[in-house]
Amino acid sequence: MLSQIEISNFKSFNENFIFNLNDTSSFAFNQECIKNSIVNKAVIYGQNGSGKSNLGFAIFDMISHLTDKKITPSYYNNYLNANNTDKKATFKFIFKFNDDIVEYIYTKTNYQTLIKEELIINGNSFASIDREIETRFSTSAKGAETLNREIGDSNISIISYIFKNSILSEDKINNIFKQFKQFLNGMLYFRSINDAFYIGFEQGDRYLPHDIVEHNNLDDFELFLNNAGIECNLISKKIDDINHIYFKFNEKEIQFFDIVSSGTHALSIFYFWYQRLKENNKISFLFIDEFDAFYHHSLSRTIINKLKEVSKTQVILTTHNTSIISNDLLRPDCYFLMNQKEIKPLTKCTDRELREGHNIEKMYRANSFE
Repeated sequence: MLSQIEISNFKSFNENFIFNLNDTSSFAFNQECIKNSIVNKAVIYGQNGSGKSNLGFAIFDMISHLTDKKITPSYYNNYLNANNTDKKATFKFIFKFNDDIVEYIYTKTNYQTLIKEELIINGNSFASIDREIETRFSTSAKGAETLNREIGDSNISIISYIFKNSILSEDKINNIFKQFKQFLNGMLYFRSINDAFYIGFEQGDRYLPHDIVEHNNLDDFELFLNNAGIECNLISKKIDDINHIYFKFNEKEIQFFDIVSSGTHALSIFYFWYQRLKENNKISFLFIDEFDAFYHHSLSRTIINKLKEVSKTQVILTTHNTSIISNDLLRPDCYFLMNQKEIKPLTKCTDRELREGHNIEKMYRANSFE
């Protein structure tokens, strides 16, 4: 699981910005929202321009060089902070797998140019390189002894290089490394506003109606929408080997995306990825930006409850919807307040002892939190 991230000189983050997910409290309620002493389900609040989207881009920046997953370069334009004179952005990620700690530290000049890189497992360096000093990397990985460690002017990640070109022995450190890589391959960022893009997990484009029909989920999709308050009768038609979904009315059949509202469109995208969450348990980490931008507040609560059921996936959501600040859904150490300089859970934004019976939304609206 992702335990902590530190960011410097990336987009809106100037000085060292720390997002700590292991600063949890001892609440006796909603304990499923915490896993291995790390926040497993989180909701982030912040004003427009506070950096919520950029936090997601920062977390998924490593996808561009550690995996073969999809990334859209245009979202990493203006890579460095405009107020910082340094020419490099620095990232430090801390992961926790049971009792094992993995630290991944690197610097970049843009989204694809690596300068320094180091992976530390349980306090010991697994692999490292500093291209400003030399083009040869070091590694203690068992099974990587015969690798050519001179990579020249190549911009590849040495972590990815070791994983792809070594037959690593079966020992504890290598198994932790493989667990780290598996977690990365299961990371997913998506949002349903604007262009409905995603980063990670799957390659290639997906036409949502075709995918739903191909997976025999049309009836379930119809039920999902009906339960969300969208009464409909859906049918499918195949045209030129592509499945399309239609609304069936008494007198007409109208193609699904020709008439749906923004909210129903967003809900459909969520359904697409929610099926992936349920089907294979391979999504390790999910970041949904503006997850309920077009939802009624009751539907937002429904979505959070559905995500809570997927216990194996660490989930981070961003929103402006204060109606879901509730101990009925999560707990105070799972709600985070953010600005461009810091992000803290509600428990660290007040001197009061928060209890299950507190109306934390009312406290939030009354400016009880810093």
